[in-house]
Amino acid sequence: MSFSPHSRVWIYQSDRKFTSNEENEILNKLAGFTNQWKAHGNELLAKAEIRYGFFIILTVDESQAGVTGCSIDSSVRLIKEIEQEYHVDLFNRFNMAYKVNGEVVVNSKEDFETLVNIKQITPETIVFNNMVQNLAELETKWEVPFQNSWHSTVFAHLL
Repeated sequence: MSFSPHSRVWIYQSDRKFTSNEENEILNKLAGFTNQWKAHGNELLAKAEIRYGFFIILTVDESQAGVTGCSIDSSVRLIKEIEQEYHVDLFNRFNMAYKVNGEVVVNSKEDFETLVNIKQITPETIVFNNMVQNLAELETKWEVPFQNSWHSTVFAHLL
């Protein structure tokens, strides 16, 4: 399937890395969901993936049919079910993800702030901007250096 760069994306970041078994089970659940995901009876061209063992990414190409409030609600219900079943936090926007030696690390906002303050997180540290809106932004603005992200604005007083 080919998806438009304007396809909408939703990113749900786990507070811990999924095991390989969990990842396979979750991907099966997600595939079952996206294969039947509809908006007002219209099938949505959708896909789901897990990146780095931490990020569940849902993508919908709205050129075929647009998402609706009800269809978004159904995806949120699925994510909440995954959250409960696997005992992970997928909705805490105060968990910060970044890379250390190519590996993803997730910390609380407070711990992240401390790491910025003691210069363990530098302007060059790759951070994840989970607020990207579409596939083009996912590819170009999701993994960015701290200095080029919203993080640098929020934590500017520590630099």
